[in-house]
Amino acid sequence: MPHGLLTLPVIVPILFWAAYLYHKDRHLPEPPRNLLLCLGLGIVAAGLSKAMYLGLEPLGLRFDAVALADNDSIALFVYAMLAIGPIEELAKLLPFLLIVIRLRAFDEPLDGIIYASFIALGYAAVENYHYLDFLTGLESAARGFAGPVIHMLFASIWAHWITRAWLARESIVMPTLLGFLLAAELHGLYDFLVLQYPVAALPVAALMIASIWIWRLRLMQRMHNDAVERSAGQD
Repeated sequence: MPHGLLTLPVIVPILFWAAYLYHKDRHLPEPPRNLLLCLGLGIVAAGLSKAMYLGLEPLGLRFDAVALADNDSIALFVYAMLAIGPIEELAKLLPFLLIVIRLRAFDEPLDGIIYASFIALGYAAVENYHYLDFLTGLESAARGFAGPVIHMLFASIWAHWITRAWLARESIVMPTLLGFLLAAELHGLYDFLVLQYPVAALPVAALMIASIWIWRLRLMQRMHNDAVERSAGQD
């Protein structure tokens, strides 16, 4: 089991992205204890995700995605869209719904993306830790920085829709369902592309991630500007 210096490809990227998120939330920063809580919830979510994958075994629906990529592209597509994407997004979504939106400090639109992103960081940390035994040092470092981005971006989709409805005191049922389905299917499609066509599909996968990143970046900037304007109006 890797430990000590060997875990740096996991720890350093998580610290980097945590600092980045904290900087983006600089106008009304969330309490550090809440952010640490969300990191912990992400670790719990990773365990929940594993349990859901294991729950597929008695049903005969648990497969090795890498093996499917080598032998059956259609089966991989179905597995990615109906298992990988939904399971991993649901695992991150549940603690957000059950705990995070009920925090006292959850009181502005940007909070949803920030808290969901910290859940994603905790989830990605566990995922990347398990890959350390199978990757070279360079591959581990690359995955260490890229893995959290993927999970943060997909989680931001449902987090934004849910937060907007929650703060407006509207029903979150449809925003949750639609946001989850969109994030899960985009997640599944991304995993299918990078597993089935690791080289040929790289431009398409990169374009997908870049598009969501730009949407998220602009959304966060607009929320930040709105918060600054509201504060200025109250002074």
